Amino acid sequence: MTFPDDNSTRPADSFDGRTIDGVVVDAEVVDLDAARDRRGPRLTKTGPAGQTHFDVTLDEAPQPGGALVDAPPAAGPNGRRPIIPSQLANWVNIKATVREAAGLAAYRAGYHAIRSPRYAVLAGFWATVGAVRLAGRQVRWWWVSEQYGLRQKAADDNDPQTWLRLHREVKATRAWRGLVLVVEAVTVGVAGPLLWAAAPWWATTAAIGAAVGWLAHIGRPADRPIITPAVVSGRFRRVNPDIILRAYYAAGLGHPDKAHQQVSFGSTMARDASGTGSQVSIDLPYGKTFDDAVKARGAIASGLDVAVSQVFITRDPSSHRRHTLWVADRDPLAQGAGRTPLLRCKATDIWQPAPFGLDERGNKVAVDLMWNSILIGAQPRQGKTFAARALALYAALDPYVKLTVLDGGGKPDWRKFALVADRYAFGLAMTRDGDPAEIVLEALREIKADVQDRYERLSKLPVDVCPEGKLTREIARDPKYRMPVRLVVLDEFQEYFDLGEISKEIASLLVYLVKVAPAAGVIFVDATQRPSGVGGGQVATQFISFRDNHQVRFSLRTGSWNVSDLVLGAGANSEGYDSSTLLPSYKGVGILRGASDATPTVRTYLADADDAEKILTAARKLREAAGTLSGMAAGEDIAREARDVLADVRSVFEAGERGLQWEDIAARLAGRLPEAYADTTAESISAQVRAFGVRSVDVKRAGKALKGAKADDIDTAIGRRKAA
Repeated sequence: MTFPDDNSTRPADSFDGRTIDGVVVDAEVVDLDAARDRRGPRLTKTGPAGQTHFDVTLDEAPQPGGALVDAPPAAGPNGRRPIIPSQLANWVNIKATVREAAGLAAYRAGYHAIRSPRYAVLAGFWATVGAVRLAGRQVRWWWVSEQYGLRQKAADDNDPQTWLRLHREVKATRAWRGLVLVVEAVTVGVAGPLLWAAAPWWATTAAIGAAVGWLAHIGRPADRPIITPAVVSGRFRRVNPDIILRAYYAAGLGHPDKAHQQVSFGSTMARDASGTGSQVSIDLPYGKTFDDAVKARGAIASGLDVAVSQVFITRDPSSHRRHTLWVADRDPLAQGAGRTPLLRCKATDIWQPAPFGLDERGNKVAVDLMWNSILIGAQPRQGKTFAARALALYAALDPYVKLTVLDGGGKPDWRKFALVADRYAFGLAMTRDGDPAEIVLEALREIKADVQDRYERLSKLPVDVCPEGKLTREIARDPKYRMPVRLVVLDEFQEYFDLGEISKEIASLLVYLVKVAPAAGVIFVDATQRPSGVGGGQVATQFISFRDNHQVRFSLRTGSWNVSDLVLGAGANSEGYDSSTLLPSYKGVGILRGASDATPTVRTYLADADDAEKILTAARKLREAAGTLSGMAAGEDIAREARDVLADVRSVFEAGERGLQWEDIAARLAGRLPEAYADTTAESISAQVRAFGVRSVDVKRAGKALKGAKADDIDTAIGRRKAA
């Protein structure tokens, strides 16, 4: 430091802090690092205090984040391990340990006993190879082949003395080694027959076994074991902080040598509670987001040297740059969740969550059906129908739930629901139960009328019965109120949007119900393999509205992230949820969004056709016992209740009227038969009547010529039907 009064330079520590440029200052020199250290620990960029830092006080000690990856050895508070291991500490543990060891030994013995003939054949083969190899080694040993290079070198150097000396040495060595081999051959030739003739059988067997084993060991390649292990220990890649940092830096999510670009950890590296993987909280550099980590998931997996299906990234609500990384030891989605617990065939309660499957960590996943509508989408043969059927089976085992099952695909998977369903329709081809499209339309009309009636009656119930004006469990199960919980299943529902004119009314009803019905206790479970939509015009718009108004969404494997977003809802891909990344080999595996705060990847429980039949048979018995079997399952002729459309249309013609326009027919039907035609439009009634061969012709009324039907054509169609 230079002082202007004497132009001399003194060390800083000699300055008394009194005069600077002739100005007296009352101050003292302060060691800033020491002062900051006294104030508390500092957050450093790359190391301890003294390097580049931020003046931010940290917690005194990190918070525990679970069990350490490398668990400490079992020891007491004083650090001493027990003298007697815990498995031998008492009689109960000793018996359990012996039982486990005996069971493992018995299993191994049985495993190898079954394969012993194969072991014998392999041992004999490799022993033969070993005998040839041993003979070759001994011949090379006798011939002193390793000296050939030295003699060749002497010849190349034109050194006859060295060559002769080497030659004499090799002749002497060959003579001595030849004598050794002769003695060996005589010993084997004499001892073998003597052992065979004089030794007991067990000694002979042991000697032959030892010889064969030794020769097989010589002849067998190192990568071709004769005896395979009965128990294979699980092997998985160990994950540690260094490997994680390497992966994140390789994925471009930070830089180890740039300021403020280091990746850090928000928790201790830990094993998760299930013991199937390792997890840690990651803090990305400032400016990097959770979305960046999601997009780099494949690169992170590559950096960790594991499969993408083993890497799971979960959002941390406390910061958009923080997330939890979980790395599974093995692919957690490759193993099924097992059979459905519904096989116990016990009565269920629709007011309780339905068991659905297991998440990637083996935790049970359940779905609340009440007050929800559920959309399930996937490519064909990925388990979409099985997932929807699992929820429907749970509802079927509650005898107080009224079921409506409508399958646009007509697959066998739903046929057995005829045992319990109030209404059902399978496929689109005409059946003895009637036209499936008409049954669907009538069922939806009836459900809409029921929903509207429920809201009206719930609003009039006293507060002590209906405290919040909503359906309660007691009201739903009390037959005097006639408001049971209803479950409507629509599989391959896209088919109902592509039926021509009748689809307009079906689409309108579905949009209304999916928006309004769940709050009245009418649950929708809808499945499709065409979430992108069908048809055009108003029906296509209503399809999108119907699809987008589901609260809970489950997407099994789809063809692209765009289709995944259609099923899971807009923005799912940006949050890291893309069902197109699921492997084709995953059956019944999908992403569940909207059922809870978490969005797990779920392996659904399996209920095959035999399981479903067993469950539905039990469900029918429960309904018969409770007196709640109704509709088509009880043998009621719903097709007749769906009205005779031709007769109803003919009845609205007044005397002398030879033709009516479709608008007038729809209006008269709604006025005279509101319970069946309250929502009928001109287009829908036209489609229904024309399906019987009635022509749509111009009918002039009040000076306007619009399409309609002639009375004679309707009479002809009625007569034709009777004649058939």
